[in-house]
Amino acid sequence: MPAHPQVLFTPVNPYRTAEDLDIIGELVDLQGADVLELGCGAAWTTRRIVERFRPARVVATEVDRIQHENNLQVQDLPSVTFRYGGAQAIADPDGTYDAVLMLKSLHHVPMPVMDQALGEIHRVLKPGGRALFLEPVYAGPFNDLLRLFNDEGEVRAAAVAALNRALDQGLFTLEAEVFYETPGIYATWEDFENHFLKVTHTPLAISQALYERIRAAFLAQMTPDGVHFRKPHRVDLLRQT
Repeated sequence: MPAHPQVLFTPVNPYRTAEDLDIIGELVDLQGADVLELGCGAAWTTRRIVERFRPARVVATEVDRIQHENNLQVQDLPSVTFRYGGAQAIADPDGTYDAVLMLKSLHHVPMPVMDQALGEIHRVLKPGGRALFLEPVYAGPFNDLLRLFNDEGEVRAAAVAALNRALDQGLFTLEAEVFYETPGIYATWEDFENHFLKVTHTPLAISQALYERIRAAFLAQMTPDGVHFRKPHRVDLLRQT
């Protein structure tokens, strides 16, 4: 048996309802911190982190070249530096950051280099620095809909396994784990389609027949004020050792 708590794939307690930033704020103090965000996407959460928590600086990386080029056009976040690159090769010296954030991005790291990515995170953290991993849980109606065109069961399980190997190797200790649900509302099919089907970060092979199946599954849940989901998530806070 492991001598330390293990990161779980599914919760042992009921979910609480919360927003992502509320959980992040409960677990780690980012005010005045040097922060690395790996896999920032469209930098929507990056902006909210800067506005709410006031870190000293944020380096926000992205592996989607198209999205990175879009991020470089952002002019009103002077404390943020956008960088192209993956978590498995972080272009910083040892001990650079107080905190590293991976917000729904660890499972997007190619599985053969997940361990390398966690080693890099350990390397660039200051002694005792925190690494926070926010991951979607592979369960629930929202996940069932996504599975029709992008089944992430294998990669999400691989992300959990990689975190546990990093704990087993003594790179980190597990300080906290929180399971929670966020509400997700999509007013129209086009809203959902733009968020999840018309993306540049993940190649999707969707035939016309599959497209119609996804659309029908979505519209079957439509209410007068849109489709409502409860999105399950897990946050693991690790401390560098």
